[in-house]
Amino acid sequence: MWTIVLFSALLGFTAIVAMWNLRRWALTWGATPQELSRTWTGDELSPDAVEISTRAITIRAPVDAVWAWLIQIGQDRAGFYSYTWLENLFRCAMPRIERIVPEWQERHVGDTVWLARRDRYQGEARQKVVQMVPRGVLTLASPADWGRIIRRETSHGGTWAFLLVPTGANATRLIVRSRGPEAPTLVGRLFWLAVFEPAHFIMERKMMLRLKALAERTDPTAVPLAS
Repeated sequence: MWTIVLFSALLGFTAIVAMWNLRRWALTWGATPQELSRTWTGDELSPDAVEISTRAITIRAPVDAVWAWLIQIGQDRAGFYSYTWLENLFRCAMPRIERIVPEWQERHVGDTVWLARRDRYQGEARQKVVQMVPRGVLTLASPADWGRIIRRETSHGGTWAFLLVPTGANATRLIVRSRGPEAPTLVGRLFWLAVFEPAHFIMERKMMLRLKALAERTDPTAVPLAS
């Protein structure tokens, strides 16, 4: 009897540790210890975020080449370079455009980045550009938090920041920093952990890998890096 109880407890503990390590891997996918420990541009907009993920990937192309693809994100532009079929299961009507479009090479603070077609989800599937440094930083937040930010308050719902760091003439480090809500309810926290985090990781990882492939494919100066 006690053997069964002890075995069950050990099995449960092992499962919890495994899930914790898997979650930690997903939240920090590709990032170095230095990237995880430093403060990034955009962090100041949501200083009390409860959940934070920092993911990174090396792209063998200069910053300009990566930025040209990144600045095109949005349902009304080139999509999000992720699993389009999965996004469209949720009625996003997400396009898959894999070319640089000159008309989409400009954004400004306050612009809307659509996550789904604007006539769906009561027009709420959108983010606002709350911070931008050309060829360096693109930070998004909810429309409600945009109002708080322009009043010099902090974001309550968190931010989604894309940061480009040159690591050589033909290499760029793409850092994607997500900062979650400041004070979620218990139900909100459970939803975040059980649903949002896994789904966001799957979609964001694909986005980063696709950005890497597109930028490396279209940049004629890209050269392989030493492993």
